[in-house]
Amino acid sequence: MLRVAVIGSGPSGVYTAQSLIEQQTVPDIEVYVLDRLPCPYGLVRYGVAPDHEKIKSLQNNLRTVLEHPRAHFLGNVQVGAPGLGVEELREIFDAVVFCVGAATDRHLGIPGEELPGSHPATEFVAWYSAHPDAAALRFTLAARSAVVVGVGNVAVDVARMLARGATELAATDMPQGPLSALADSRVEDVWMVGRRGPSQAKFTTKELRELGSLPDTEVRVRPEELALDPAYLEPGELPAVARRNVEVLRGWAERPTAGPESPDTRPTSSPASSPVRRRRRIHLRFFLRPVEILGDGGGVRAVRFERTAPDGHGGVAGTGEFEDIEGQLVLRSVGYRGTPQPGLPFDETTGTVPHLAGRVLRDGAPLPGVYVAGWIKRGPTGVIGTNRPCAKETALSLLADAPALAERGSAGDPVEALTRAGQRPVPWPGWLAIEAAEAEWGRGLGRGTVKLPDWPGLLEAAGSAGRIN
Repeated sequence: MLRVAVIGSGPSGVYTAQSLIEQQTVPDIEVYVLDRLPCPYGLVRYGVAPDHEKIKSLQNNLRTVLEHPRAHFLGNVQVGAPGLGVEELREIFDAVVFCVGAATDRHLGIPGEELPGSHPATEFVAWYSAHPDAAALRFTLAARSAVVVGVGNVAVDVARMLARGATELAATDMPQGPLSALADSRVEDVWMVGRRGPSQAKFTTKELRELGSLPDTEVRVRPEELALDPAYLEPGELPAVARRNVEVLRGWAERPTAGPESPDTRPTSSPASSPVRRRRRIHLRFFLRPVEILGDGGGVRAVRFERTAPDGHGGVAGTGEFEDIEGQLVLRSVGYRGTPQPGLPFDETTGTVPHLAGRVLRDGAPLPGVYVAGWIKRGPTGVIGTNRPCAKETALSLLADAPALAERGSAGDPVEALTRAGQRPVPWPGWLAIEAAEAEWGRGLGRGTVKLPDWPGLLEAAGSAGRIN
């Protein structure tokens, strides 16, 4: 029997497990999907916005894999410092596949980035998604104006959550704390700002269009900024998604606005204006590069941007013109980056583990029995479905190595071995108990299922299914 540990239960980990258990060449394979959290599904549970029910329903597909007789979910297992190292895992399992994603945010690298009120967008996402690591975070949303730096799908999600009403979100699994904060939100203006043009924005058209369908919310774009993009004027040669994005933005630009431009943005030399209360507005801005986050004793008050212009080589260059956009909340959404995994080689330039078709390479040679899939393999690119071929490639490499891996032998029952190593695994029944507790909690609140937002609540619920090994 070949025992494989897959580290991470998000799409890349589950698709890797699926590729291994559904193949026919190595029939006696057992896959143990380990996760640091007591809950499976990774970013499908803790990254997909609560109002995206269709995408969240992917959990049902992932569940089918994890309920396979030869797949075993074990949550609450710590891998890496201070948990199990690669060598310890290799003593328990014949092979180990790391599917740990890209765990940290990229930084802007500008003054004021760490001021109070300036946060990585992923912290905001973790907060409204009830990630247990975010239980101590508090977003009071007392800001009148919020600035989202970035123009990808995460930035769109964040902007949409800031503009969406709590009544619409009550039917989702959003925890009660964030739901109450959104109900009390004073945010009127949301600014989503990118350093390049509309044809280079990373959001998908479906996500973009959703902004225009939010109740009591107006989307504003500036025609003069769109026109700075040469591809905007001649979109025919653009890839399909970018071309559709341009069409949506053009429609908004040509639509009359409900009133004059809000006074929260002005050249740095302009006098301050008194805020005027209106319905919520989402402002999409382009060709603005953040250079400083401005603050005072109480925290963030604005972001200073430099106007950019196309440089003729696919990038942008600064023009020396600056503009401040008022914001008492700044959410930075400029991409993810992988982090070094203890015991594995790491490429600091790409933020990935060096590999050849999924086989981890150390000094150019394969590290026996150690593999990667997902973002830690290829970088934070693609959509959920991109993980399927990536996982399959890694699985095929592992299966080709199976005869040599099986010769090594492993240390008996993996759950018992993990327990001896100081872990307290939450098995699948523990996860089912968490699901039941969340459904019960939601009923008590007069809602549907509501996520448990902290570690103690999750582990207590998991323990109700019986002894956590």
